[in-house]
Amino acid sequence: MSLSLRKLQYFTVAAETGQMTAAAAELHVSQSSISIGISELERDVGTQLLVRHKSRGLTLTTAGRELLPHARALLLRADELVSAARHFGESIGGDFTLGCFTTIAPFVLPELVTQLATTNPPIALHFREGSQDALQEALLAGQFELAILYDTGIFPGIRCTELYATRPHAIVPGNHPLAQQVSISLADLAEEPMIALDVDPSMGYFTGLLRAAGIEPRIRHVTGQFEMVRSLVGRGLGYSLLIQKPEVDFSYEGEPVAAKPLSDPIAALPVVLAQAEEVQLTRRAQAVVSYCREVLSRTHRLGVVLDGDE
Repeated sequence: MSLSLRKLQYFTVAAETGQMTAAAAELHVSQSSISIGISELERDVGTQLLVRHKSRGLTLTTAGRELLPHARALLLRADELVSAARHFGESIGGDFTLGCFTTIAPFVLPELVTQLATTNPPIALHFREGSQDALQEALLAGQFELAILYDTGIFPGIRCTELYATRPHAIVPGNHPLAQQVSISLADLAEEPMIALDVDPSMGYFTGLLRAAGIEPRIRHVTGQFEMVRSLVGRGLGYSLLIQKPEVDFSYEGEPVAAKPLSDPIAALPVVLAQAEEVQLTRRAQAVVSYCREVLSRTHRLGVVLDGDE
């Protein structure tokens, strides 16, 4: 049995837009061509892929949901093959989308965007930020090839390459007595109110560290924004535990915060480049992997400053 790439494209775009008319408009073909192509694809695979609703558009069947990520990956490989045939040795250059965990992104993406643009041939890096789970689901669905994550809570089917390792630290208000210490133990924080960063897997990771040390966190405020955590700490409303450490020791409001290494024997947490195990990376993705491993592991300073403070 042979599957038509055109039929797979019709199916993929129709599934993503939820309408035959929208798919036809995006692909610049007639609606009947989309409908016929999908019907032929369903006959080819021997099962229904989409349910047609007169007033509610299209919904995927179970078989359609299973086929969709594979169709996306196949079309991506086909596009790469066409690009390679057109541009020969220059096929490495071009647009590339990289996923990145939301709190890591400001510390690594600006460097990657600017530096990859200077490679030969240049790579125009686009990015998608999100939570650990959302990015892994997108990887498995074939929406992009690579994502920068923490090496914790990794899904089955995801393979990781370590880029560098970092350690959690505590932040306290700049006028807090603990701010005068060289380092802070988790026991020092046992009776203090906590400002919790609730971006998966941060909440579970940090509360897990505290509970492993026999401390039940006294959470006062929860936020999904990294800088909101620092602003609340700067206002004297509690402490927090974080991985990323900005170069400045004050919040958006200008209130001082003190970042202190933890004296507890906590293992370093690797930052990794993740990919779906079953997806063969394009040449462009392989180039991005090589660049990230060489540059981030050599020059990135997250965690190194804190280690030196201890």
